Formats: sequence, C-alpha cells, structure tokens
Amino acid sequence: MHAARGLWASGVPYSVGAFCPKYLVEEARTYLSAHGCANFFWLGEVEGAPNVIVIGDAREVSWQRYEDILRDRRRATFLGQNLDLSACTEVLLFPGCYDLSVVRSLFTNDVSFDIDIAYDVDDMIALESYKGKLRTVIVSTSSPFFSKVGAEGLDTLLRGAAKLGAGYLLLKENRGGSRLFNLNTGAVDCIPAQLGKTLNSVGVGDAYSAVLSGLSSRMGVQEAAWRGAQVATRYAQTTFPDDLRRDVQRDALLDLPTLKALSGTSLPWHERPKHSIYLAAPDFSYIAKPEIELAVEALEYHNFRLRRPVREVGELPKTATLAELQSAFARDIDLLKDCSAVLAIPLDRDPGTLVEVGWAQALSKPVVIFDPRRENNNTMVVAGSTAYSHDLDECLNELFQVLSQSCPATT
Repeated sequence: MHAARGLWASGVPYSVGAFCPKYLVEEARTYLSAHGCANFFWLGEVEGAPNVIVIGDAREVSWQRYEDILRDRRRATFLGQNLDLSACTEVLLFPGCYDLSVVRSLFTNDVSFDIDIAYDVDDMIALESYKGKLRTVIVSTSSPFFSKVGAEGLDTLLRGAAKLGAGYLLLKENRGGSRLFNLNTGAVDCIPAQLGKTLNSVGVGDAYSAVLSGLSSRMGVQEAAWRGAQVATRYAQTTFPDDLRRDVQRDALLDLPTLKALSGTSLPWHERPKHSIYLAAPDFSYIAKPEIELAVEALEYHNFRLRRPVREVGELPKTATLAELQSAFARDIDLLKDCSAVLAIPLDRDPGTLVEVGWAQALSKPVVIFDPRRENNNTMVVAGSTAYSHDLDECLNELFQVLSQSCPATT
C-alpha cells in the first residue's frame, strides 16, 4: 500500500499482485482502485496470524521494533496459478513468506524485475530463478538482509547482485541518502537525503522503490532513483495522501540538473564510524537516564561511533583524590579533541556536561544539544551550539548534516 501511494502520487500507472487474508481482499481492491490501481491480483491467502503489526518507533530514530503478531505461525498459500499477467512487462517484487520462484513462473521471459530485499530473503541464492532478468536490486541498511550481507562491507552484496545479472544496485542508507551502483560500468551515483521533520518513516522505502521501478523505463534508472528519493522525502513528512500527491507533483516540475543542485545530506553507512561522536552527558550508573540510553541506541542503530567518556575513562568514586580527578579530566579532554562532533545531553543541568559543551565550543567542535527535559535553554547553550532541540529526531538530523560535511560525496 505504501508503494501504491508513492506511484499514485507520482502519476505512474500500476497494478498490484498481493498475498493477503481473504477478508481483506475487497478492502484492498477498493482502496487501491481509489488510488490509481488498474488491476488487483489476489496471489494467495495468508493464514495463521492476524494482520496486525506493532511498530515501536514510527519515525525510525532508532530500531523501529516491528513486531508481526504470531509471525512464527504465518504462512502463505499460493492461489494464483490461473491468473493472466501477460500484460505485465515490468515487475517490482517485495519478498515475503511466499515462494519467489513460484511467482517467477507467472511471468514470461520478456519481463524485467526490480526487487526490494527487506525481509524473508537470507541470501542471493533465493533469487536464482530471476537470474538475467533483474534490472535493479534494492537494499536498505535497516533490513535484516543488509545486516547479514552488507553491514561490514559491500563487496559480497555487489558481487551477488552482479552474479544474478542485475544492472544496478540501490543502497538506501536512511538519513544518510542513498547510492546507486551501476554494476556494468562501476559508476556510483550518490543521492543525498533532504532532511526535515520526520512525521512518519513507515513505508518511505517502499514508496522510493516503487517510483524508481515505475519510472525507470521512461527516464532511465539514474533519474528514476533521484525521483524516488524525492518521493521518499515527501512521504516522511506527511500521513495525508492528498498532501503527498500535491507535494510530489510540485517536485516533479524540477528538472534533474536543478534537483541535483539542491544538494542535501550524504553520509554512507561505512563512512560513519570514521567520525567519532563524543557523548557529553551524566552517563553515570547511579542515575535514571532513559533519554541517554535512547540517544545511544539511536546512534548505534545508525552505525555511528559513539565515545562515552564515563565508560572509557571510568566512573570516579565520590572519594576520588585531586590527582585522580585531574587525570580523568585530562583524558576526557583528549578524547573530546579526537572526536568530530559532540552530542550533549545535560540532564538536570549537569555541570560537568555544560563544562564539556564549553570546551567543545572553544575547540570549534560542532555541538548538538539534546535537551529532552527543556532545562538548558539559556543563551550560552543555545546560541553557542550548532543545534539545540528537545526532539531526538531533530538532533539526529543535525548530526547527519554536520558529519556529512566532512565526507565528500561520491559521483
């Protein structure tokens, strides 16, 4: 449905083939018909689990905590043997708990496929039946597949896609933009993210993939990827379909050179650990600090290298001597100097944290201040920092922007 909304907003004609519970078939057909879908094909029944997903973090500040209720009981029964899909010449696949090779058998050899590998694919071997027919393989850094195949490096991922005969691999890198790899020429397009206030991240990647797939034959894969990224940006900024379509159609008036000139944020997944972030916060074992733990989880999820001085230097006892205090202070400052940016969380107006902020400012380090309890909105803190907010989503965006400035784009 997210993919369908992206195509509808972009004015791209499409049809949908889906596995879903029988009781949702008419609901799906009616909804999709109202959003530009030419045909709805019911490929099969989903049994053994309610059609309910719990989402812990809809903005994807950190791990979204998807929980598919009774997922271990879920099964898909194929019912589409007699469907006439001869009119379909381009197909975008979203894998699920169904047999990909069975779906492949529905189409002739004249069909080209794009595939978004988010779930239910463990390795490239599962795509063997599509060999020679794949145009673009699409992978997101937030997917389990990427964690297994690409998190440490891209060589295995790129080789696997090339071995299947794919022409392109699109790596969606969340707030760090995306990269389109031309597997025939070796060229890489770095497509920046246009960061703004995130209202909803659920389905953003699906809309991106759908627009890329839907526009590739009309304008080429490269421009289609840029247009898909545009739609993804708009998708994250509203939950109202009519507003989405209005904004997408406005954006479509920009030609590609103008779109590229808008710039944005590019920070590849594997570049992020090269730029350490200093955590200035009362990160002590004896205080309640859920906001700090949430920020740590968010930075780790996005593959940043976070330096926690209290953990690395040590937590001093209240009876520490002056010599011990001076030694810890010197080590903290050395660690601060080695970092590219500072994330400060001055809970309870912690004096040590505020002193670290001052040191960072004096060293001309970018300082992003996350003030969840809104306790530190004074002149020196707010005016002296690169960014100040009580919203972790906004702080995360600022860190991406700050660190992307020291990471040259690849074109």
